[in-house]
Amino acid sequence: MLRIAFLLCLVLLPAFARAQEDADWIAYRDAYRQMIWFEKYGKPKQFLQNHLRLQPRDKNVAMDGLRLTLNSKTAQVTLALDALGRAVLPFSKAAYDDNAELVVNRKPGQFKAGPWVSIVTRPDGVYAVADLRTACEQLLAYLRYGGEARGKSCVGVQFTYLKNDAAQVQFRAAGGATSVLTAKEGPAFAGDAMQGFRVFAYRFAAWPEAGQVVTSATPLAIAALLE
Repeated sequence: MLRIAFLLCLVLLPAFARAQEDADWIAYRDAYRQMIWFEKYGKPKQFLQNHLRLQPRDKNVAMDGLRLTLNSKTAQVTLALDALGRAVLPFSKAAYDDNAELVVNRKPGQFKAGPWVSIVTRPDGVYAVADLRTACEQLLAYLRYGGEARGKSCVGVQFTYLKNDAAQVQFRAAGGATSVLTAKEGPAFAGDAMQGFRVFAYRFAAWPEAGQVVTSATPLAIAALLE
């Protein structure tokens, strides 16, 4: 009996190790359900967008060459990833019924995957301060609906660009005067392992309530600053 138990341990330990490595990975069916959760969310969300996002667990894991594919019994679809590891997840009932797999071209355990909500960017680059405040509150309300961000409040938003992007972000007062926001280096979202982006933090308390935030180029992302 002891020998049998020992052999079972030898068989099960690799599987357990893989399960630990992939503990933060997500199956297509689960991702599908979570996207539906966002679609069916009944409170205002016109300033929000939802993606499937891959996040490296370690800052030394490179995003270059990263590929994500959806593999089903009948098809293999490559899902485009942006610089922050976000992809638009296709809603496929056939892939859901086939129990399709989300596969990344890296070693198991290097990435975690899950839904990611952020603020929608505008093609004209002009954001009314009132809309940014509303967007932040909408994102906070959604996170609270899912049991997150308890005890936090909206203090601002952050615009993210690639490190070498020379884009500028300005505040335009109601009277027309403009002030340039200061760029810093940091992560696109709080808690990210990925660093080295050019970020502009717009804190509500530091600027007048009336006005606009004007960007010279579309940011990679707009994040809510929750503290």
